[in-house]
Amino acid sequence: MKSIQQRIAEELGVQERQVTAAVDLLDGGATVPFIARYRKEVTGALDDAQLRTLEERLRYLRELEERRKAILESISSQGKLTDALRQSIEAADNKARLEDIYLPFKPKRRTKGQIAREAGLEPLADALLSTPTLDPAETAAAYVDADKGVADVAAALDGARAILVERFAEHAELIGSLREEVWTRGRLVSRVREGKEAEGVKFSDYFDFSEPLTKLPSHRILALYRGEKEEVLQLQIVPEEPVEGQPSTFERRIAHQFGIADMGRPADRWLLDTARWAWRTKIQIHIDVDMRTRLRQFAEDEAVKVFAGNLRDLLLAAPAGTRPTLGLDPGYRTGVKVAVVDATGKVVATSTIFPHEPQRRWDEAIAILAGLARTHKVELVAIGNGTASRETDKLAGELIKKHPELRLTKVMVSEAGASVYSASAYASSELPELDVSLRGAVSIARRLQDPLAELVKIDPKSIGVGQYQHDISEHKLSRSLDAVVEDCVNGVGVDANTASVPLLARVSGIGESLAQAIVAHRDRTGPFRTRAALKEVPRLGAKAFELCAGFLRIPNGDDPLDASSVHPEAYPVVRRIIEKTGDELRNLIGNTATLRGLRPQDFTDENFGVPTVSDILKELEKPGRDPRPAFKTAAFREGVEKLSDLEPGMVLEGVVTNVAAFGAFVDIGVHQDGLVHISAMSTNFVKDPRDVAKPGDIVRVKVTEVDVPRKRIGLTMRLDDAAEPRQPRTSAGGQRGGRPAPKPQQERKGESAIGGAMAEALRRAGLSPDRGK
Repeated sequence: MKSIQQRIAEELGVQERQVTAAVDLLDGGATVPFIARYRKEVTGALDDAQLRTLEERLRYLRELEERRKAILESISSQGKLTDALRQSIEAADNKARLEDIYLPFKPKRRTKGQIAREAGLEPLADALLSTPTLDPAETAAAYVDADKGVADVAAALDGARAILVERFAEHAELIGSLREEVWTRGRLVSRVREGKEAEGVKFSDYFDFSEPLTKLPSHRILALYRGEKEEVLQLQIVPEEPVEGQPSTFERRIAHQFGIADMGRPADRWLLDTARWAWRTKIQIHIDVDMRTRLRQFAEDEAVKVFAGNLRDLLLAAPAGTRPTLGLDPGYRTGVKVAVVDATGKVVATSTIFPHEPQRRWDEAIAILAGLARTHKVELVAIGNGTASRETDKLAGELIKKHPELRLTKVMVSEAGASVYSASAYASSELPELDVSLRGAVSIARRLQDPLAELVKIDPKSIGVGQYQHDISEHKLSRSLDAVVEDCVNGVGVDANTASVPLLARVSGIGESLAQAIVAHRDRTGPFRTRAALKEVPRLGAKAFELCAGFLRIPNGDDPLDASSVHPEAYPVVRRIIEKTGDELRNLIGNTATLRGLRPQDFTDENFGVPTVSDILKELEKPGRDPRPAFKTAAFREGVEKLSDLEPGMVLEGVVTNVAAFGAFVDIGVHQDGLVHISAMSTNFVKDPRDVAKPGDIVRVKVTEVDVPRKRIGLTMRLDDAAEPRQPRTSAGGQRGGRPAPKPQQERKGESAIGGAMAEALRRAGLSPDRGK
């Protein structure tokens, strides 16, 4: 039997020693970012993606081993563990196979088969199966015994059949092959429940639906399961198309496995009926459950992958940087909340203005904003993209036009999750003097300065870039999203003197309590001057320092290296480089010509090889470099502020706000995201929309369809596509209470996904094109 390390090595296509080294490091408490960055020599330069896969597979295979051990102990305690059975169990390479083997030995309630065995009917079952020339009725007559509960011949034959049905249903190899056959040939069929047509109009595309199991995309599976959960749809796994009067492929497979055939012998018909009964009453039901589980697992895995990818793109969006920013949290009746933060994100002023209905104090609002901008030398205006965002954007535009001397730049910012942050315990401790509503404006301003630093304060599931996130395993989703946040934070690096507790808590080796201790120590003793000073933080021991030091930066500290990603343990390597060049460190940093002329091999030792030295030389060229892209903004077209302003054929600039398996949502400045269906994202075939667009990307799109009553916008990134005329349709399904599900036929044919029922189903799935907090 292959070891766990051998299996993972084969799956990753790497050497076993690399996997063994990585497993040892993980078991020793090291994090994936630390191993990927600072232990390249040990693991043979496994990257973070490989290490994350390794970590997941290690968890699964260890769970498999624990289950294997428990099964062996259970069967052994029953006195039924043979050498052949042990070998079979040890060779099982997945949980499904393991459970198939264990099924006959699994403790269970008394079954009909067990009762029949207790009544002494197993010899009858064996005789009829092995010798079909026997007459069933005549043979069974000898087993009639009222004292044992076998009242007559029919009862004896029923008991014998129950024994064989169990035997057939517990044959591991047979069940495994039938399961794969159903997966390959089967279809998922959906029908509307009687009387649910009006109530379930949002699922109308699934009222009469069928698709092969292997072709169902994840979002459609989750939509179907939701329809079933809401008792609108009836779902059925159909293994194959039935042929009238003919046994199914699966019944024939069962019969063949046990040597059953219709050769005109007395017991043949009875045995064939037994095989049919085993399939229809036992095996098919069991496989149906397996297929549903497999579909859900696939759908969840894909949905988690989409969510994780979108979250990564959002966290690594371009930061505007340390520039004084004015945040606007739009609203009508309650006013627009205003917060000004300085270059470090500190709140320096707040206000509330009422430029919109019903008060319409427009000029006063501009005067207040101009005064704040002038006083605090504001450079950027961040506008939340929720309710009244377009009107507030217009306000900011007029502010810029009337006061060009302020040299302001306005940017629309996603405020997804801002309300969650505002009401959180951390926001209360961070901004105790501010009202909940004003905290949202602060968060919007800080998001523009540094999306990563601000978004880590919010539960990733509340950021709103997922696909059917409420229909998938919360544990699986949280684990994946936490890994994404950890990778992003450590990939960018953290300023130890300004980072918040939530940001520090995501650094390798630092948890919530240690992050609080770091901030408390910083507040008590002042900024850290060196990385070594971190060791003075209570409970920050040698192991924690080893794991976190390389990811914490000390800008303008005593040692220039402390502002880089060079780990303190590798500082001796830098000293050797300094000796070789004969230059001072401050002169060496950024000296590309000198650094690129050095050979990494000249500075290696028993601890640091070529990979690490190469990283050090690159880091010295641009110490503390930010891997995120440069900041830029989209320019929304003047005069296009609401849905009714749109016309098919318009070419607009917009920002990608979300990406799903079937396309991308784009904010074009009308408070209603449009959908670019996957078929309209490129002239070439697109397998994954994220290959073309990611959240935060600025793109040019053409309006292909506008449905004002249903608040839907169809867009294309293929600017040569023809636009469709405006469709002024109305439908009960377009109301917020009735949201149709996606049209599978449209998606397969590549038609506009906005037509019909798509957008409302997406809104229900948590992929709302109708944005807000």
